[in-house]
Amino acid sequence: MFEVLAFVFENYWSGDACPKWEHLERKLNSVGFEAQEIQDALVWLSGLSQVTQSTQISLGRSDASTCQQSALGFEDQAAATLPVQSPGSMRVYSVPEQDHLGSECLGFVSFLETANVLPAPLREIVMDRAMAAPGDPMSLDDLKIIVLMVYWSFGKEPDALVLDELCDDSNHRIGH
Repeated sequence: MFEVLAFVFENYWSGDACPKWEHLERKLNSVGFEAQEIQDALVWLSGLSQVTQSTQISLGRSDASTCQQSALGFEDQAAATLPVQSPGSMRVYSVPEQDHLGSECLGFVSFLETANVLPAPLREIVMDRAMAAPGDPMSLDDLKIIVLMVYWSFGKEPDALVLDELCDDSNHRIGH
């Protein structure tokens, strides 16, 4: 499923017209993805689109989110504005979240929050989509794809350093 999501991100990020649901499915089939992988990814993207459609945060929207919503066939719904997290508040992760994400992924989410690149509303969407994804515990690379897809759903690209961190394969890093 995550390979399909990465393909969608890479091919439809820059504002290119996303095909409709059926065309996207055919495109993914023609590229060589397995039917079950495609179905899992489309269901996951459908959930992401629903959350994105029902949420309005300060990131705003652009053509990329419109492209995704069009491809997935969702009508414009009334958007709910998420409350701003107060500065002294703290997110406590439930036991199922801890089990599903594992310490490495939760540490990465904390890192992104501390670096001020993952505001609380986006974090909650990332957590929702991570809990909807397979894998116990989830791999860090899969979580990075989820973070990229959440940004994609709002039509925003993280800054270059964050994008580098999300796209970098940490297994091949050499420590200084």
